[in-house]
Amino acid sequence: MNKSEASDLNTTRAGGGTARAGPAADRRQSAEGEQGFRGYVSEITRKLRSGELGALPGVFSVVVIWTVFQILDHQFLSPRNLSNLSVDIVGTGLIAVGIVFVLLLGEIDLSVGSVSGLSAAVFAVFNVNNGVPEWLAVIAAVLVGAAIGAVQGFFFATIGVPAFVVTLAGLLAWNGLMLHVLGASGTINLRPQGLVYGLTNHYFHNTAAAYGLAALGTVAFFVTSYHDARRRRAAEVLARPLTEIAMRTGAVAVIAFAVAYVLNQFEGLPLALLIFLAVVVGLDFVLRRTKYGRKIFSIGGGVEATRRAGINVAWVRVSVFAVSGTLAALGGLFLASRVASVGQTAGSSILMINSIAAAVIGGVSLFGGRGRPWSALLGMLVIQSIASGMLLLGIQTTVQYMITGGVLLAAVVLDSLSRHSQKSHGRA
Repeated sequence: MNKSEASDLNTTRAGGGTARAGPAADRRQSAEGEQGFRGYVSEITRKLRSGELGALPGVFSVVVIWTVFQILDHQFLSPRNLSNLSVDIVGTGLIAVGIVFVLLLGEIDLSVGSVSGLSAAVFAVFNVNNGVPEWLAVIAAVLVGAAIGAVQGFFFATIGVPAFVVTLAGLLAWNGLMLHVLGASGTINLRPQGLVYGLTNHYFHNTAAAYGLAALGTVAFFVTSYHDARRRRAAEVLARPLTEIAMRTGAVAVIAFAVAYVLNQFEGLPLALLIFLAVVVGLDFVLRRTKYGRKIFSIGGGVEATRRAGINVAWVRVSVFAVSGTLAALGGLFLASRVASVGQTAGSSILMINSIAAAVIGGVSLFGGRGRPWSALLGMLVIQSIASGMLLLGIQTTVQYMITGGVLLAAVVLDSLSRHSQKSHGRA
């Protein structure tokens, strides 16, 4: 082989991705060189050592919390309590999903609690006080949340006012507007058996509903995982082997059918949980499988580089805040459904704190660019499990706040340490 042929071969290898330069590339090359399940285990180990913890802290927290409370009170893992827990996480969880989108940009939205309360108040006034059909009142409430989010996003993305300041002002302004909308009475009771009332009070009592959802989720997980692995192998990058996909699918099946079994021991599949899972799955698809989602991650990773790539950063930012406002409005309706009324305490600051805490505890980075909608579900499960356990034990709410604050601080510390570790390994 002459020098020219050798040069051409080296160029071809570099272009085809089988030869890479630099320490980070060498690590990827060595991981890709291992075959099958062992290679994937090596990749997971390398990620953990470099600080990519993912959802592991959240999962570990749930296991510890459930174990401790079950030891202290055997009713904690009863079908009734777990079913109630699955419904209680939905309202704040939906708001937390919107927070995930904002945190992926590396920003914050402090107004979500007030927006949720105002949207619920708009619905109650339209439907209960003025007789507007429920479906139309729901649309109006959701549009109010979306419009508020878009306006706040405009001030941040176009005018340049920091998101912290814009949404802090919104927290005060929208809460005041909510009190004004509610009027002198201060509390509006929802119509029993109505559309919004049924959001958290309707259950699918047929056992086939819960088991069918578990089977559908398991099959969907396997199909998407297998398809993703095929695409990655076609692109000649590290992919999960079939044995590992089968093991993960088995784990998902065990969890899904166990949850279905527990829910069927009480009232069946809650409508609220079904809607929440549909929203999480849908938005997870948007973030991971669409150009729009990739733009959000790109901005969180580096605004200037994203702008130079030709992406309309301002538009993406405005749309993300609109998404946050929309989900805050939906969460407000579910919270109102849970208590069957809208009062002056709706949209409290604790709601905003819990929604942000849920996203961070679930694994979303405060520095932007890392997280998934599933993080909101996991984080909300941690927070609501603490609240449920404290209620069963008769412990004061103040203690619950202290414990939740400690868990949040631990999550932020882990996030910071993870980021430093990734930088030292050339991955951030």
